Amino acid sequence: MMAAVGAVAAVVIAAPVAVAAPGDGSSAGPRTGEPSAAAELARPNFKMPFLCGQTWVGSNWDGHSPGHSIDWNHYAADGSTDDFGRRVFSSAGGKVIASYYSTDTGYGNTVVIGHGNGWQTRYAHLKSRGVSRGDTVKQGQRIGRVGASSAKYELSPHLHYEQIHDGSVVVSVIQGVRWSDFMKRSQTSRNCG
Repeated sequence: MMAAVGAVAAVVIAAPVAVAAPGDGSSAGPRTGEPSAAAELARPNFKMPFLCGQTWVGSNWDGHSPGHSIDWNHYAADGSTDDFGRRVFSSAGGKVIASYYSTDTGYGNTVVIGHGNGWQTRYAHLKSRGVSRGDTVKQGQRIGRVGASSAKYELSPHLHYEQIHDGSVVVSVIQGVRWSDFMKRSQTSRNCG
């Protein structure tokens, strides 16, 4: 099922919000998706965007668009996905700079949070959004629910997640774990408030 989600999600394109749209990587390190050393020092301590103690499987793959983004799924004991409607929390505190439903991209219900020093996170394909543009959020605050929303594509439920620096999607660091490209792994949330 992850391969099917990957094939569909790989065609997702940038959202129309200029401040939050993925860039061409020009502000990141040479074609690696890594921010500069100075930007890395200012990177917030991002937590998983899920309830403390939950284990989710994240994946990114060659051709996933934009590069370096992660699609998250939660699995039941029988191996089936059971993520539809699960709560999504802010990875770090900040200000909501966009909360919208995109009809011209594959993102569907989307929330983008600015964290300062050029850092942002994007949460897409949400079933519902619990915050509005201009809201201030704390790390671990509920911002929406996992869905399969997209005006362009038929998707299986999952959370599409990006860490962005100066307009470019970069390799994510979540709870101290660096997500290199083209990987699939499970991780347990320590977004414990």
